[in-house]
Amino acid sequence: MNERPAASLPGIPTAVVLLVLILLAAGASLYLGTFERSPFAASGVVLIPVVAFLIKGFFQVQPNQGQVMQLFGKYAGTERREGLRWTNPFYTRRPVSLRVRNFESSRLKVNDNDGNPIEIAAIVVWQVVDTAEAVFCVDDYENFVQIQSESALRQMAQSYAYDAHDDSKVSLRSHGDEVNNHLRQEIEARLQKAGVQVIESRISHLAYAQEIAQAMLQRQQANAIVAARERIVEGAVGMVAMALDQLRAQGVVELDEERKAAMVSNLLVVLCGDRATQPVVNAGTLYS
Repeated sequence: MNERPAASLPGIPTAVVLLVLILLAAGASLYLGTFERSPFAASGVVLIPVVAFLIKGFFQVQPNQGQVMQLFGKYAGTERREGLRWTNPFYTRRPVSLRVRNFESSRLKVNDNDGNPIEIAAIVVWQVVDTAEAVFCVDDYENFVQIQSESALRQMAQSYAYDAHDDSKVSLRSHGDEVNNHLRQEIEARLQKAGVQVIESRISHLAYAQEIAQAMLQRQQANAIVAARERIVEGAVGMVAMALDQLRAQGVVELDEERKAAMVSNLLVVLCGDRATQPVVNAGTLYS
C-alpha cells in the first residue's frame, strides 16, 4: 500500500458557502414562524441539519503533517496541503507527523566479532515519507522503528571487533564512518515496509562490558606500550645509521666492525632506555 493524494477542498471558500446556507436556513426558520405551511420554510428546516453535518468535514493540516483519511475502513488518501481544508464528512482522519525525529537506543550488551561482551548504543534520525505504509503496514510505526533499530544495532555490532589488531581490518572503535554507514543500511533494510526513511544513524556509546573492562584496559595499555616501543626502536636505528654514515663521510674516526657494534649497542641503550643514562668517560685510548 502506497500513499496517494486525498480529495479535499480549500476550507475558507467552503466555509463561505456553508455560511450562506446557514443564513438561508435561519431566514427560512424565521419565515416558518410566519407562514407555517410555506414550502420555502420547510426547506429551511431541512438545511439546518445538513449544514451541521457538512461542518464536520472541516479539518486543519499543520506544516509537515499529513492527514490520513479512511472511508468506512478503506484508505481514501492523504492530505499534505497545510491550512484549513474540507472533505467528505464521512471520512475519518488520522494525523501523522512528517517532521524529522530522533531517539537514542538503550545501552545494549552484545558480543563483538571476537566474542568479547561490549556495551553499545546508537542515535537514529528518521522521518515518515509514506503515511499509508506507516499507518497500515505496521501496527505502531514509532515502536516498530525503535525495536528494529535496536535489532539492527545488535546485528551490526556482531559483525566487527571492538578493536582490531590489524589496521586494515574494520573495527568498531577505529572506523566510525564505515560502521555508521553499515548501521544505517541495516536499519533501512528493516524499515522499508514502514514508510520510514533513515536520515542518519551513529554510535553514541561504545565500551567493553564491566566484567572484562579492566582486563581489556590492561590489554590496550600493553598494545600501546608495544606500539610505542616499535616506534622508538625504529627511530633509534635510523639515528644510529645516520651517525655512522656521518662519521664515515666526514672522516672523523675510522671504526672497525667490533667498535661499530659497540657504538651501536651503546647508542641503542641510550635512545631506547626508559631512564636517563649516566655517561662514563673513557680516559684511556679508544681500544683500552
